[in-house]
Amino acid sequence: MSAKWRVVRHAQTNEIILRRAKWCASFWCHLRGLQFVFNLPDDQGVLFVTGKPSISQSAIHMFFMFFSIGVIWLDADGRVVDKKLAKPWRPMYAPSKPAQYYIEARPSILDKVAIGDVLDFSESA
Repeated sequence: MSAKWRVVRHAQTNEIILRRAKWCASFWCHLRGLQFVFNLPDDQGVLFVTGKPSISQSAIHMFFMFFSIGVIWLDADGRVVDKKLAKPWRPMYAPSKPAQYYIEARPSILDKVAIGDVLDFSESA
């Protein structure tokens, strides 16, 4: 299985947020996510794609996770609608507004974006 990778940039400043974000659109990719991952580089993450903006379809769990992650939820236009620090073994985290995309990465990603920012992930890594 070959992964598709994207570069995530801040649309206004062109600053690189993540150098490598795995494009995750399939059921199996969503099911696996970052479960059982023990190490994640600071410049890498997973960009999850849902079929439509939704709170329930973009909710996550932290079972079988062994470290905290930063989660950023984006609407259909790439605008950040919510962000949270997700801790291991918690049953659920959901955005406060509907999201079509969400990014899971190291917690440091939370310092790089603010709610309302627009992210671009059209460039392949």
